[in-house]
Amino acid sequence: MTAAADRLKTLVVIPTYNERDNVRPLCRAVLEQGRGIEVLVVDDNSPDGTAALAEAMARSESRLHVLCREGKLGLGTAHLAGYRWALQRHYERVVTMDADFSHPPQCIPAMLESSLRADVVIGSRYCPGGGHRGWARRRVLLSRASNAVARLCLSLEPRDCTGAFRCFRRSVLEQVALHNIASTGYSFQEEMLWHCSGGAFRLAEVPITFVDRQRGESKISLREIVDGMVTIVRLMFAPGRLRRPGSPGDDLRKYPAAGNIRDGELRAGGG
Repeated sequence: MTAAADRLKTLVVIPTYNERDNVRPLCRAVLEQGRGIEVLVVDDNSPDGTAALAEAMARSESRLHVLCREGKLGLGTAHLAGYRWALQRHYERVVTMDADFSHPPQCIPAMLESSLRADVVIGSRYCPGGGHRGWARRRVLLSRASNAVARLCLSLEPRDCTGAFRCFRRSVLEQVALHNIASTGYSFQEEMLWHCSGGAFRLAEVPITFVDRQRGESKISLREIVDGMVTIVRLMFAPGRLRRPGSPGDDLRKYPAAGNIRDGELRAGGG
């Protein structure tokens, strides 16, 4: 545990869909990483009752919050809902991670420490010291190929461009025009990183060991892979990366619903 994990007001956003086996132990593990850390579970109306389990835990844990949405609206929109929720509540750092324990919670303090010097910190499988465990060779090749294509076509410098384990300074989310991000699925990761690249912000990578999920089922499909390629082509011909630092980003007044959800309370249709 680092001083940053205790001192910085941090929100860890965890999108969920059918993660009842993982949600409670993961939330506990994340909250153990520092006194300044809180968790927001963004659930897309999971049929398996994930949100209800998280809500029950939130009744006795003031640092756990739940945002329940009306249906399966996509991973990208879940991240955006989490960003806006955090901005409206004045968190200093926003961390995003998967709900299946593939991203080790014990790496969060190191990411927060790195965020004292960088604007965006990536929990990276492919920087020196990083790696993965439990993947089939085909999955490894697909992941590396996806990263290589994203880096080459979008001129991205980080070695891990597709992972969801990231830490953002509040100022980044204030300056990026979140309402202009079109990706709703997994390709959201490349598009968000594209907006943060190009010299406007300082990017850093912290090595992690990505562990394949032990419980539940993966949500990645062939359609998501195709959508990722379409996103890359679209961004290649986009007019510009992002707003310059200091320019206005998202207008939070457009999203009053997120502000109506009280901490620790589950409300259908929020976000």
